[in-house]
Amino acid sequence: MAQPPAPRPRTFDDLVAEGASVPTEGWDFSWFEGRASEARPSWGYARSMAGRLADATAVLDVQTGGGEVLDFALQAAGTQRPRLVVATEGWAPNVAKATELLRPHGVPVVASPDDAPLPFADGAFDLVVSRHPVVPHWAEISRVLAPGGTYFAQHVGPASVFELIEYFLGPQPEETRNHRHPDRERADAEAAGLEVVDLRAERLRMEFHDVGAVVHFLRKVVWMVPGFTVEEYRDRLRDLHERIEAEGPFVAHSTRHLFDARKRRP
Repeated sequence: MAQPPAPRPRTFDDLVAEGASVPTEGWDFSWFEGRASEARPSWGYARSMAGRLADATAVLDVQTGGGEVLDFALQAAGTQRPRLVVATEGWAPNVAKATELLRPHGVPVVASPDDAPLPFADGAFDLVVSRHPVVPHWAEISRVLAPGGTYFAQHVGPASVFELIEYFLGPQPEETRNHRHPDRERADAEAAGLEVVDLRAERLRMEFHDVGAVVHFLRKVVWMVPGFTVEEYRDRLRDLHERIEAEGPFVAHSTRHLFDARKRRP
């Protein structure tokens, strides 16, 4: 009996077209399985958040994305969950996705631009959480926290995935590389009236196994290479495809830091 023909190897054009067609809403990265990988911080943010929920009364998740992390934390917390949980999100497609995911938990998602004041009263929450906020607005975080309340968040650190960024954009200035430095963010948090209880940082290995994964990643994480399009960077993408084919995965490193801060009491 004749064997079916072997599948045709995916070409550069195949991979790029696939990476360019995948929807980018939300922060579900399961599409990358087998195509890209990233080591996870040792502190396990989503599970740690679940533990914090069990001790909180009113919780705000800032810039929830598609609501995936909060959904996981609420499921892990089970019946030991706060009486009030609210989320904000600034990107319309994510607002819709998060609303659908979090509605079964009774969590409203408030459409609020990332750079706007938080639409809540002073001292409304005893726990504010956030995973990878675009910019942490310390004054607003401090304002909506009750005295003694906690900000518990995982931030993107300095020079994160800069091997990939500089592959496309060239060497970046030192000021850009040091943006999001945890020491700078600590100073900003303290200036806003927060006491930093714990601050940890880690550098984590990433691997991209094909150019389609790179295309999808840059479409999804839009601030990495602002204005990225396949058409504008096709030559660099082709060179990267040939490099991966010849040498193996493209290696980069993400940086993450964990913030545990408390609002000072009067």
